[in-house]
Amino acid sequence: MTRQVLTPPALRNACAEAGMSPGIVSHDHVFLTGVTGAASDGFMPEREETQFNACFEKIAAVLAEADLDLGSLVEMTSYHVGLRGHFDLFDTVRKAHLSAPYPAWTAVEVAGLRRVGAVVEIRAIAALR
Repeated sequence: MTRQVLTPPALRNACAEAGMSPGIVSHDHVFLTGVTGAASDGFMPEREETQFNACFEKIAAVLAEADLDLGSLVEMTSYHVGLRGHFDLFDTVRKAHLSAPYPAWTAVEVAGLRRVGAVVEIRAIAALR
């Protein structure tokens, strides 16, 4: 089986250091690693809305490496620290980046994430056209 790695230029150094692939094409799907709202230099914004937007922008950048966009997402899981405190804001940002037909989505509250200061991590699966 041949797998194609998808790594946007802005994420190459961070991904090499972490020893991970932002996205993998396998058969008819793209599997994306969970992303947080950290900037490519590792800086984690304090504002939740900034983190949420950055997550979707990173997902879009990975998908663009396969000539896809956010409309190709078929499944998404978001992991939240303090879900109830920011759910409405996250949902507003989510809807600003995605459109119908929306991907299947599960939102999960967690006690913490690997990245200090992160309030959300999103993993997703996209379908190749």
